[in-house]
Amino acid sequence: MNSSVLTISERNNIESGPWFSKLSLPLRSDILARAMVRRLSDGALMSVRGEPAVEWVGVATGAVRVSSVSLSGKQVTLTYVEPGTWFGDIALFDGLPRTHDASAHGETTLLVVRKPDFKDLLQRHTELYEALLRLNCRRLRLMFDVVEDLNTRPLASRLAKQILLLARSYGVSQGTQGNEEIRIGLQLAQEDLAQLLGASRQRVNQELKGFEREGAVRVEPTRLVLLSKDKLLAIANR
Repeated sequence: MNSSVLTISERNNIESGPWFSKLSLPLRSDILARAMVRRLSDGALMSVRGEPAVEWVGVATGAVRVSSVSLSGKQVTLTYVEPGTWFGDIALFDGLPRTHDASAHGETTLLVVRKPDFKDLLQRHTELYEALLRLNCRRLRLMFDVVEDLNTRPLASRLAKQILLLARSYGVSQGTQGNEEIRIGLQLAQEDLAQLLGASRQRVNQELKGFEREGAVRVEPTRLVLLSKDKLLAIANR
C-alpha cells in the first residue's frame, strides 16, 4: 500500500538518522521530494535474491529483515535494518543483482527512490557520492567487527552486545526514575537472535537465562527487557 505523506514520527526517524541528518539541506530536500512512501504489512516481501536492483530505500518505521537461504533450505536472518537507515545503493552502483532477500518485519514504512531518480540525484549532488562512500565504509567496519567478534568473543559477550544494539535502536524506556527498564520494541524470537549470532537457539536460551539470574535482562515471549545496562555492558566486555 502506498501513501504520499509520512507521519510526523516517521519523518523524524528519517531526518534524525545519523547518516541522512549530516547531508546538506538541498540534498535532503531533493531526496525527500523524489521518494515515494510505501507501507508494508508484517512479512511482506520487498525484494528477492538474484533480481535486478531498481530502488534505493530508507526505513521510516518498523524494520527490514535481510535474509538468505541455507544449504538445507532454511531461511536465515542476517540483520534487521532499523529506522533512519538507507540501503540498496550498492547494487545500484555495480549493476549486479540483489544478494539477499528482504522483507518487512512488523508494520513497516519505507521511503523508496527509483533507480533513475537515484542516478539523477548523483548527477545533481556530487556530495552524495562522498556521503555514500562514508556510509559504505561504516558498513564495512561493522562487518569486520562482526567477523572479529565471531572469532574472538564467547557467545555470552556477543549476545550481550547484540541486545545493547537492539536496545539503542528499538528501546522504549518504561518504569520509574532510578528503576528504569528498557523494553526492546522489535519483536524477536530466540531463534531470530540465534540466527543473528550464528548460534543454536538452545545455547542462546541458556545464555539468556544466565543474564536473567544476573539481573541484566528479563525475557518475555518475543520480547526482551533490559533491566541493567551496566550489568549487560560488563557481560559484553568479559
